[in-house]
Amino acid sequence: MKKPAASTIRNVAHAAGVSVTTVSRHLNGRIKLPAETSERIRAAVAKLEYRPNAIARRLSKGRSETIGLIVSDISYPFFAAIASSAEEEASRLGYSLVMFNSRNIAAKELAFLSRIDDAQVDGILLMTNHPDDGALVEKINACSNVVLVDEDVPGAVAPRLFADNRLGAQLATDHLLAHGHEAIAFVGGPPALLSSRERFGAFKDSLKNSGLRVNPDHVFFGDYDEQSGLRAILQFAALDSPPTAIFASADMLALGILQGCRKLGITVPAELSLVGFDDIRNVDLLDPPLTAIHQSAEEFGRRAVGLLIDHINGAEIPDVAPVAVKLVVRHSVAAPRNAHWKLAGNASAENRPPARVGI
Repeated sequence: MKKPAASTIRNVAHAAGVSVTTVSRHLNGRIKLPAETSERIRAAVAKLEYRPNAIARRLSKGRSETIGLIVSDISYPFFAAIASSAEEEASRLGYSLVMFNSRNIAAKELAFLSRIDDAQVDGILLMTNHPDDGALVEKINACSNVVLVDEDVPGAVAPRLFADNRLGAQLATDHLLAHGHEAIAFVGGPPALLSSRERFGAFKDSLKNSGLRVNPDHVFFGDYDEQSGLRAILQFAALDSPPTAIFASADMLALGILQGCRKLGITVPAELSLVGFDDIRNVDLLDPPLTAIHQSAEEFGRRAVGLLIDHINGAEIPDVAPVAVKLVVRHSVAAPRNAHWKLAGNASAENRPPARVGI
């Protein structure tokens, strides 16, 4: 049996008693018609089961109705959760989302940003996670419709969506102080990144407000990954006076610290208290369940897409939009013991730390 031919815009125009141009402009939202005329067109579209050609509709608008998301590392659980939320919100708003995994390589980010120039996407959400040498900010400022998500690119003229890093670090540090800790260590990501600077700054302020000073031996900067967390705990374990608590400014760092604690035979929280930042999926299933600063990946993804589409449409949006944080208390923090743990009593020479880095 021969399949009936699909209805055309000409069929709709004939049934509604208007011109093809009127139907086209009405469907694209470019003309305001009397209610009676609009209803005739709507009824004709429904009766004829007319489906506008998506490609033609996009071309008529001069848009692809597609947005891009550049993720520095999709294997990082927090970023993956943001990407999932962003895709869902984009779909709800009638946009397709294309994801680019840059693997935190600047050249890949620059290449992906060029998709705006090529009109392949209407705008891009950029989640970078490394210091910029100037090329990235130059590219961003040459593009239109870029929104920075989670991390800053200094000098970029673009809307930003960031967590309240300072409040999160303050909540984490104050929680450890409230349990009686004074020898508190900080483990952060690259010090050139906004998130590291803000979290470390708030950490220092909380100690200062309690009459304490930062011990330089208790500060470690690396990358936001497990390996850096492992290196940090091995470094602290080699000290004569190791910390009694650690604020890990990312959950992946906290996972590496816990891995190191298992190697060294350090019990959390009996011998060492630990607070993370992100509250990624399943940290409540760790042993012990991790106390962490929660920032909503779902909110990040949803709001980032909304900001970008508003930006594309020329709406007025804030320069910086904050995402709220809160402390989620679980079981990785306890009052400090009098005795300090140290490497000599807990591990063999093979677990000794590499050369000290990032202080």
